[in-house]
Amino acid sequence: MRRNGHSHGAVSPCAACKLLRRKCVEDCVFAPYFPAKEPYKFAIVHKIFGASNVLSENHRSDAVNSIVYEANARVQDPVYGCVGIISSLQRQLETLQTQLAFAQAELVHMKTLHRIDTKPPPYMASGISFPANKDLSNDVDMAFAYENGAGESLWSC
Repeated sequence: MRRNGHSHGAVSPCAACKLLRRKCVEDCVFAPYFPAKEPYKFAIVHKIFGASNVLSENHRSDAVNSIVYEANARVQDPVYGCVGIISSLQRQLETLQTQLAFAQAELVHMKTLHRIDTKPPPYMASGISFPANKDLSNDVDMAFAYENGAGESLWSC
């Protein structure tokens, strides 16, 4: 039973006792969880779960909060209740994980492109540069590279 601050000792019943139209006693199990200021909490819980679903004392607070949440979810979605909310959040999570995977793959791709752009120049030794992947099969000058000025091969015995 709760005193509402009136000087004449008037008692304001908790929301549960008020809705159930019973006298609210000093040690009412509902009073701490369903204060008179929040009548909607017990109304929704009673509508969905009934009044007799009270758990052990050490779990009551968590149970009441959970029951109120579930009851509100059932009002919003009578078929699925909390399961509908959980399913929606699961789909959002999967979508965000997919987006994250794409972003990570794009980041790896961009890093790979950056590495290609910043490759060191081809190997250079003694001021001679060796071309990278140059096709020499059509190079006419290569055919005459081994002859001296008189048309003789430098490699003949």
